[in-house]
Amino acid sequence: MNTGTLSAALAFLCWGLFPLYFHAIGDVPPLQILAHRMVWSLLFLVIVLAVRRQWAWLNIVRKPRVFASFVASAILLSLNWLIYIWAVNNGHVIEASLGYFITPLVNIMFGSVLLKERLRRAQWMAIGVAALGVAWLTWQAGNVPWIALALAVTFGGYGLLRKTAALGALEGLAFETMILFPLAAAYVAWLTAHGQNAFINTGSTTTRLLLVAAGPITAIPLLLFAAGARKIPLSVVGLLQYLAPTLQFLLGVWLFHEAFTPDRLVGFVLIWLALALYAAEGLLNRPQPIAKQA
Repeated sequence: MNTGTLSAALAFLCWGLFPLYFHAIGDVPPLQILAHRMVWSLLFLVIVLAVRRQWAWLNIVRKPRVFASFVASAILLSLNWLIYIWAVNNGHVIEASLGYFITPLVNIMFGSVLLKERLRRAQWMAIGVAALGVAWLTWQAGNVPWIALALAVTFGGYGLLRKTAALGALEGLAFETMILFPLAAAYVAWLTAHGQNAFINTGSTTTRLLLVAAGPITAIPLLLFAAGARKIPLSVVGLLQYLAPTLQFLLGVWLFHEAFTPDRLVGFVLIWLALALYAAEGLLNRPQPIAKQA
């Protein structure tokens, strides 16, 4: 369990530091970053799969229902990536972190509405408190926090589809990037033909290396998470997942110096309270291990 906890924590640590990466390539347009992320991620994942000789799953994705579900999850994943990249590079790291704070509560809502899962009273209370937080942020800002909500809904929808997917984390991501690859490659080719490919036009070797690094930067945290999640209870995973948005939030406040007024803090406190209620309820209601008889 210790190695599982370490692996999962490292995965969330990597995701929490993502703003540093995207900020470092902030001169590249978000859509180009997304396209390069798809291209280099697929190359890296194919190398990993080749080393592991892990190709049997290709027979599964030929089924129409499986293929359609991964097309949908690939679209949601690409939208989530694009919104997040745009948010980081346009000074909205704090609001992006809010989206991932809200995601667990969106997952609860999806489970109730779409999977007909019965919610306990404390879970309804957590959703209600979070809704108050979002309503407060909307009122004091004069507009809906659309970045946070869009990230939460797209990632929550992605998680819902992957929950019942026929493939594991590595194979699923590989197939999703395979689906997106033709569009990404065509867009990169179009940019190259029109002299707008940042990978070619940039005078910075560092920028080129960072774009290529999108492959391992995308895949390695996922592999760490997949390895860790198999060894630790779901309740521990649920608590560790708040590490990523917490780091993103701290980076937004302390490193990128984004505005964070006391009025805005009230909304975040309400959402953090909802998450604390949700986490405490999950710990109190987790299945107890059956004692072995002597």
